[in-house]
Amino acid sequence: MLQPPHSSLQVAAVPAPRVPARDRDQDAPWHTEAVCQRDEAGLFFAPSKEPTAARLSREEAAKRVCARCPVMVECREHALLQPEPYGVWGGLTAAERRVVLARRRRRDMELKKAARSANRIAAAG
Repeated sequence: MLQPPHSSLQVAAVPAPRVPARDRDQDAPWHTEAVCQRDEAGLFFAPSKEPTAARLSREEAAKRVCARCPVMVECREHALLQPEPYGVWGGLTAAERRVVLARRRRRDMELKKAARSANRIAAAG
């Protein structure tokens, strides 16, 4: 299992250059290029009993880091496939990821239902 890319090191974050997926080293794990490795892990994970206004501000700051990350899509998919129950991953909060997962489940059920209907029509015809 992959370890979270978020690091507790506090180093000045410098925007990472966008590197097209086709130009990345295919042998290196995606998280080696994660911008969040240079930011404080506390930005991505909520402290206990965090006030709502502070949480929203922290999450927006984390999303700004994610927005400039060259591996944001890979990070998001990792968080959705695991599924990661906490923190900001790939520019999405845990609640936003739950919404995405629910939509994917609904879409998959609708596609299966449509395929069954098409199979019945084909078998009858």
